Amino acid sequence: MAVQAGDVSPACRILVIDAQNRWPVPLVQLTTTNDVRYVTDNAGVIAMDDPTLMNRPVWFHVSGHGYEVPADGFGYRGVRLTPRPGQTLTVEVRRNNIAKRLGRLTGAGLFAESQKLGEQLDWNDGPVVGCDSVQNAVYRGQLFWMWGDTKLAAYPLGVFHMTGGTTPLRPFDSLQPPLRPRFNYFVEPQGRPRALAKLPGDGPTWLTGVVSLPAVDGTEKLVACYRKIVGHLEVYEAGQCVWNDNTKQFEHLRTVWKKSDDQSQPITMREGHPVFWTDDAGQRWVLFGNPLPHARVPASFEAWQDAEQWQILKPQRTLTSAADGQDVVPHSGSIAWNAYRGRWVTVFMQKFGKPSAFGTLWYAEADSPTGPWGKAVQILSHDNYTFYNPRLHPECTDEDSSVLLFEGTYTAEFADHAEPTPRYNYNQILYRLDLDDPELGGAK
Repeated sequence: MAVQAGDVSPACRILVIDAQNRWPVPLVQLTTTNDVRYVTDNAGVIAMDDPTLMNRPVWFHVSGHGYEVPADGFGYRGVRLTPRPGQTLTVEVRRNNIAKRLGRLTGAGLFAESQKLGEQLDWNDGPVVGCDSVQNAVYRGQLFWMWGDTKLAAYPLGVFHMTGGTTPLRPFDSLQPPLRPRFNYFVEPQGRPRALAKLPGDGPTWLTGVVSLPAVDGTEKLVACYRKIVGHLEVYEAGQCVWNDNTKQFEHLRTVWKKSDDQSQPITMREGHPVFWTDDAGQRWVLFGNPLPHARVPASFEAWQDAEQWQILKPQRTLTSAADGQDVVPHSGSIAWNAYRGRWVTVFMQKFGKPSAFGTLWYAEADSPTGPWGKAVQILSHDNYTFYNPRLHPECTDEDSSVLLFEGTYTAEFADHAEPTPRYNYNQILYRLDLDDPELGGAK
């Protein structure tokens, strides 16, 4: 029977908050000495309902990917609580990362713990339980979102031809938790998320470089480069596709490359996130990078189709750590113009970072999108967990805002035998970076 508002819950409500700003903290794990694990939801809440743990002192190990409590004399980081039905216990954690975690964007159970307690009952989850990295574009007055391979609740095999949805250009009611992302998903009549890029050929379809471009006839075209995948990560075909507003599908435009071809993939197939830029001569370009730009083409639908108009860029291979002067090798990420800083900014995942090989993120700035990029400041890391393909969201805040939002894919994949976090694993998590934070002063 579902919990109704006003019911007395047999659970103890545990609220985890940031000691500095008093915000609720999602994705904090409390684990008992016998390995019973609880994870805070988007409201920073846990519903602790184990009858064997009620009304007695219980030690909880506390861990939270950048949020922690002080260690005791034996080095244990945790708290001792006495859970009682119907009570609220508050745990304060200290944030070590510069970036602040706002919450999970995708998947099921965003407020599962709160709803067990009769809270957040107006919240309904989307139709997926997990999904890979995001592609975004501003298209016809809305923000268009697309995700890669998708997990569903009904069966281990989900949707492997991109799913998606739309939101207003300002999709979040607040820039602090609890985060309540409301996507208008593209779904089939029975509510299953619809594949948006089921292009010809075997295997999954992955899209990259999703961008809205003007055509010569004055219309707006939503376009992308596609890849057909065989096995785990092997590309056997690449090409271009265009969104059809009537069918709500990406349709095949042309095949540019096949594995049987003698040549390597052309620059029109460069992966990454697009960003617009007008050079000193007044030419408007769309740059593609992951994170730093490695290709550009004039910002029109016709130029995008013409391989002769694409130009190769040589991105900076390494950046310098502001902390110790060591080289930092970018692996994935995105860039954007930031009016508050008056410079171009990037958030990127480091290749073979520490303590997380593919879960350590950095921030840097430049006067030009093509560099040179200044010193990098580490803003986020994870404890043996992956957080890849970070995507900036400048369109989600006011142009002159000091708040920079970015999301990334949180997954146990590519980590060292990491134990997947229930509900959170293989989903998108949103972070906030306050650009007036003095800890970013080294990014020059």
